[in-house]
Amino acid sequence: MGNERVFRVVFLGPPGAGKGTQARLLEEGIGACRLSTGDILRQAVEEQTPLGKEAADYLHQGQLVPDEMMLKLIGERLSQADCRSSFILDGFPRTVAQADGLERILKELGSELDFVLCLRVPNETIIQRLAGRRTCKGCGAVHHVAFSPPARAGRCDGCGGELYQREDDREEKIAARLSVYETQTTPLAEYYRKRGLLREIDGSGNIEQVRSRAFQALGANAA
Repeated sequence: MGNERVFRVVFLGPPGAGKGTQARLLEEGIGACRLSTGDILRQAVEEQTPLGKEAADYLHQGQLVPDEMMLKLIGERLSQADCRSSFILDGFPRTVAQADGLERILKELGSELDFVLCLRVPNETIIQRLAGRRTCKGCGAVHHVAFSPPARAGRCDGCGGELYQREDDREEKIAARLSVYETQTTPLAEYYRKRGLLREIDGSGNIEQVRSRAFQALGANAA
C-alpha cells in the first residue's frame, strides 16, 4: 500500500498486548510476509518436509521443538521467494540465544534485520484484557465481560453455547506468563537496543492508534 521499501522486522510483545493483530496490520500495510513459529511449524508438518517430520515427533510427544530445529525451519522459510525481501517475525526470537541463531541465519542468507518493534502495555491492562475473556464451548468464539459482553450472560451470541474462562486466562496464570515474558524479553530488548534496532511502541489505546505508532516507528506510510 504505497511502501516499496524493504522491511525486515521482528515484532515482540507480551501475551495480550495485541501483537498478533498489529503484526497482521503491518503485513498488509508494508506487503511483507508475516511468520510466526506456530505457522511455520504447522506448514512444515503439513507438507511433511524432512524437518517437519522431525518436528512432528517432538510435538506428538508434547515436547517443545528445540531451538536449533526451530531456527532451521525459520531459515528454510526465510529462504523462500515470498520472504526474501520483506518479512515480519511475529514473536520470535524470545531469548538472546534464539536471537544469536537468527542473526547467523540471516547472515547466511545475505540479509539482516532493519527493525525490532516491541509493544509496551502495562501489566494491569493486559490482565484486564485477558482475564475478562470468555470462550464459547461450542464454536470457540471469544467474548469479553467488559469490552464485548454477550447479549445473554454466560451464552455465546453466535451459537448460544456456554461461555467459560480458559485456564490460561485466570489472573494468576496471566501473571505467571507475564513474569516469564519479562525474564526472557528484558535481556533480549537490551540485545537489540545495543544494536540500534529496538523501537518501543506504546501499546495502549485502540487498534488504529497503535497501528499508527507502529508504522511511524518504521517510517512507513500508514495510509
